[in-house]
Amino acid sequence: MADTSAEFKREIARCREIFEKKAKDYGSSWRILRLPSLTDQIFIKANRIRSIQEKGLQLVDEGIVPEFVAMVNYATMALIQQELGGSGDDELPTEQALALYDKHIKGATELMTAKNHDYDEAWRQMRISSMVDLILMKIRRIKQIEDNDGKTVISEGVEGSYKDIINYSIFCLIRLSEQ
Repeated sequence: MADTSAEFKREIARCREIFEKKAKDYGSSWRILRLPSLTDQIFIKANRIRSIQEKGLQLVDEGIVPEFVAMVNYATMALIQQELGGSGDDELPTEQALALYDKHIKGATELMTAKNHDYDEAWRQMRISSMVDLILMKIRRIKQIEDNDGKTVISEGVEGSYKDIINYSIFCLIRLSEQ
């Protein structure tokens, strides 16, 4: 029987390692991005995955695994930006960025644990392509909320959708590691 918690931690560790290495290379240059720009970065990654799935061919020699990792990291950056308030030119020390990363990943993990219990690990029976479609739907929802200046009538804000994107991306990484 699969151990979702251990698999989830393994994939989070992979994503965090890349986040940390890029922080050493680029600092917190991503802090300049506004939330809609981060949303669009996630869209680009998800759209590329869907394009590769539909065409069955990729011309850029980079698989879909790095795209799922990037979506985890961009969604986490968006949660950090949302917490810190907007975009900024100020450098975020790597240690502080990692602490915020861990905080928001912890929140996404807690959401995954609760939903995974209630949905009885339904994601294990889902197609990766369906999870990509759900990520694209979440992105559309986020864009609509952003276009409405963050106002919603009945729906949760963007935070839950970013966390869902993190979780679906991790689920896809787990499923891909099983293949």
